[in-house]
Amino acid sequence: MAYKYIAKEWAKPEKSFLEELMRQRLIEWRKQHTVTRVERPLRLDRARKLGYKAKQGFIVVRVSVRRGNLRKLRPRSGRRPKRMGVKQFKPAKSLRLIAEERAGRKYPNTEVLNSYWVGEDGRHKWFEVILVDPNHPVIKSDKTINWITENQHTRRAHRSLTSAGKNVRGLHHRGRGSEKTRPSRKFGNTGVHGDHQAKGGK
Repeated sequence: MAYKYIAKEWAKPEKSFLEELMRQRLIEWRKQHTVTRVERPLRLDRARKLGYKAKQGFIVVRVSVRRGNLRKLRPRSGRRPKRMGVKQFKPAKSLRLIAEERAGRKYPNTEVLNSYWVGEDGRHKWFEVILVDPNHPVIKSDKTINWITENQHTRRAHRSLTSAGKNVRGLHHRGRGSEKTRPSRKFGNTGVHGDHQAKGGK
């Protein structure tokens, strides 16, 4: 029952008591590292809904990602301003997927389960990423989560197999209008690709 009220406050944090609390939290978060491990989820309702459990083998980290377009160096000469290629360059990945990849690189012995937004300011966005240790005996014995110990789920975030990755690849859309999104959308050399490429297919 308490989760319902927590979700209600987080639905519009700018209109609830969370606004003042988040202002104080962001001051502290700006001083911390890009990937910071936390003891417990800030949004317990969201974390539980995405599969988090307060037991051994689960880790929660908070990741900051810089907002905005890609920053590129301005060419010294040889182009007119229209062709400089400096501004309005967007990454093919979402910021949430970038946060999951950073968490996966920081803790290489874990797998990314899911993630959710926890705050933002004018420069950064913060996400909490749920990590699972597939080699932990508690995880192996839990029938609701031991699927992540199988080989096909290795490096889930980097193969865009998480919810954020599938959303970027267009796999959350089905039916009419999404005929060309499967097996996967391709994004050039950004590292976002389909399962057939990740497994060595052509």
